[in-house]
Amino acid sequence: MVKLDQAVIARYDHEGEKFEILVDPDLALRLKKGDNVNFDDLLVIDTVFKDAGKGSAQSPDALNKAFGSTNVTEIAEKIIKQGEVQLTTEQRRNMREAKRREVIDSIAKNTINPQTNAPHPAKRIENALTEAKIHVDEMKSVEEQLPAIMKELKKILPISMEKLRIAVRIPAQFSGKASPILHKYELKKEEWQKDGSIIAVVELPGGLKNDLLNELNHITHGNVETKILEGK
Repeated sequence: MVKLDQAVIARYDHEGEKFEILVDPDLALRLKKGDNVNFDDLLVIDTVFKDAGKGSAQSPDALNKAFGSTNVTEIAEKIIKQGEVQLTTEQRRNMREAKRREVIDSIAKNTINPQTNAPHPAKRIENALTEAKIHVDEMKSVEEQLPAIMKELKKILPISMEKLRIAVRIPAQFSGKASPILHKYELKKEEWQKDGSIIAVVELPGGLKNDLLNELNHITHGNVETKILEGK
């Protein structure tokens, strides 16, 4: 169990009433993300407060009105999952770094350099984020932040989220293994030829081009024909 001086407050507001509990910050974050935790380790004290700082407990009537129960474990789970949990400085730093990595990976997979039709390496994107002094919000999803981030990146980096279309020809002896790979992407065309070969057109984010080509080259031992198509 976490020590009192290391605990943080989890808070839930309901109809003007505050409900607060003292919790282990790491276990509370895990529970909020959907993990199972031991509530004996999570809770510093089996009390729901109206003001944890003053040590004033909530009344049973208020608990029943807000949660339909006075069971501290049930209430604590709802407070953490539906309310706000204070984060430690270290937790915020770790979450921000993890979210920054998600942003970089998403941009690397879904964008290209329109001058070359090649994806930008993750390190180049990371350096551009730093150069542009782009702030990544650890509490927002990648999807929410991406439009604003892309707008700033375009000021210093040739970058586009347009998809590529790649024409592919697979020899007959590899077509059976290649077809499932092609179907992992957005197939715009797939024609099985009389000799058993496949001619296909695949549309995909520019950053995934190398993934597709590497997979096809691997199963065909390099016996695959590909061509990036201009326009749509």
